[in-house]
Amino acid sequence: MNIVVNIITGLVAVLHGYFLILEMFLWEKPAGRKSFRTTAEFAAQSKTLAANQGLYNGFLAAGLIWGIFAGDAVKIFFLSCVIIAGLFGAYTVSKRIFYIQALPAIIGLVLLLVA
Repeated sequence: MNIVVNIITGLVAVLHGYFLILEMFLWEKPAGRKSFRTTAEFAAQSKTLAANQGLYNGFLAAGLIWGIFAGDAVKIFFLSCVIIAGLFGAYTVSKRIFYIQALPAIIGLVLLLVA
């Protein structure tokens, strides 16, 4: 079961690494605008904010990767952080965020706690 939890934790980390790339480097590009459903004008006005958000996603990815090697307590903490961020994003921005961000972390956390 630990291998499955580590795989899911790794996938959640990869997702957050991808969010970092989208938000820090592709925010104003067509791929970033399409992913977040923004206009060119909005992307230009919010690029600094998006880069900051991308950096935080990078920290989550780093923490999740650390958790794979450091142990369950670290995984629990960072998966919980992702879940909270995903729930807040789903409530304040788009319900899609629940399925993209929170749900994979919830699955990982539940499997970790059951194991």
